[in-house]
Amino acid sequence: MKQMNCPLNGVRNIQEFAHGGEVVDQPDPNRCSDAEWAEFVFMEANTAGVVREWWCHVATAYWFIAERDTLKDEIIRTYDAGELFKERVDFTRPEAPKET
Repeated sequence: MKQMNCPLNGVRNIQEFAHGGEVVDQPDPNRCSDAEWAEFVFMEANTAGVVREWWCHVATAYWFIAERDTLKDEIIRTYDAGELFKERVDFTRPEAPKET
């Protein structure tokens, strides 16, 4: 049975987790084009070797980062996203046009 260490819940069966994609730099959601945002959301480099990925422990909805070797299919380490991301990103909604 394949297992992963969740930084919050300890070692768990891999079936308790959902993959969330590669950790990449996020464009400014309030200033980027639709094409730039789509690239950020949907495209992956699919690197052979060590990659940083988002993972979620589904039972607790806890998101964290795992470093994984895609060639060996080994999880090198897992850690809280707060180790990498120190500031929260605020998303603002564009104001809807006012009806006259």
